Amino acid sequence: MEQERTIDRLAGYLIRLGIFAIVALLCWYFRSVLIYIIAAFVVSLIGIPVVRLLRKFTIKGRTAPGWLIAILTLLVIVGLAVLIITQVVPVVTGIVRDASLFSSRGVPDISLVDKINAWLISLFPALGADFDVVRFLIDQLKEVTNVSNVSGVIGSVASALAGTAVGIFSTLFISFFFLKDDTLFRKIVGALVPDRLEASVDKAVLDIEHLLSRYFVGLIIEMLGVALIDFLGLWLIARIGFNYAIGIAFIAGILNIIPYVGPLIGEVLGVVLCVILKYGAGVGLDVGLGWFALVVLAIMFGAQLVDNFFYQPVIYSTSIQSTPLEIFIVLLMAGRIGGALGMLVAIPVYTVVRVIAGRFFSHHKAVQRLMPDIGKDA
Repeated sequence: MEQERTIDRLAGYLIRLGIFAIVALLCWYFRSVLIYIIAAFVVSLIGIPVVRLLRKFTIKGRTAPGWLIAILTLLVIVGLAVLIITQVVPVVTGIVRDASLFSSRGVPDISLVDKINAWLISLFPALGADFDVVRFLIDQLKEVTNVSNVSGVIGSVASALAGTAVGIFSTLFISFFFLKDDTLFRKIVGALVPDRLEASVDKAVLDIEHLLSRYFVGLIIEMLGVALIDFLGLWLIARIGFNYAIGIAFIAGILNIIPYVGPLIGEVLGVVLCVILKYGAGVGLDVGLGWFALVVLAIMFGAQLVDNFFYQPVIYSTSIQSTPLEIFIVLLMAGRIGGALGMLVAIPVYTVVRVIAGRFFSHHKAVQRLMPDIGKDA
């Protein structure tokens, strides 16, 4: 009798393992669809504050229908994305355009640049005695944007654009239904779990939606906040011009989304772009090139200090209810596993893990010690 029970349990485990393997295989095969659904879910989380705001407006005591609110919310999100793109692309193309004129100008007598050139030539004699680091950066920038190079990969670009268009349309289309019915995602998840767990899963998904919505909105505010400080500094202090300042600031703000690595890349890229502008176009503060680079670096470093000591603590503590130490350790682990992409998705994934642990494993001592506040209503 006991042997039969053991065989039955083993058969049950094998059946569950087989079902799990089939589900995992289907998820992998339809991974693009899952990515669209997850992306649409993120878009709907970002749009929640807009939906709530639109629902407060009434005409003769009636609010707008759900489909209209969903469309207006998507228009706001798409409009914000288009605004960022239209501010970033012109500054890059403008720098490329100005860089094309640099070759006709003489190289200014700048001691700092000469020292950098001499140092690089001493390290790498193959560069040649006439090597110029600034002109090298300009040539590389022009080479990347050369039309003849682009024409060789136009087929791949067209294919990528077609795939991107399909992905954007699919994401927005699914987002419309998530925004129209804010319980739709919970219904989908609830349909995939046993009846005895549906109530707990519904509460867990509701907590996840609440926390992640505040996190993504806070992330956008952080991005715009960093971009605003960079813009004001580059425009008013570095004096590189309104259009250049707002474009470089948006680039730095977008890169700031990537934890730790992104801000560093944004600072380096911002300094390089500003130096190229001053070197060739003559814009910027009326100081030497070396001092100008230090001023730009100080401006962008100051924006990061404000972000690290003000924006991030407020966002992480109030949105996902995690301590800075938790976030730091999670980001280090995610960076080790998945690099920059892993760090980018680390905090949302950790938030989901925290909520699941609080709802289903709060009785374990380790969860109670590591996450004492988990499981509480947000």
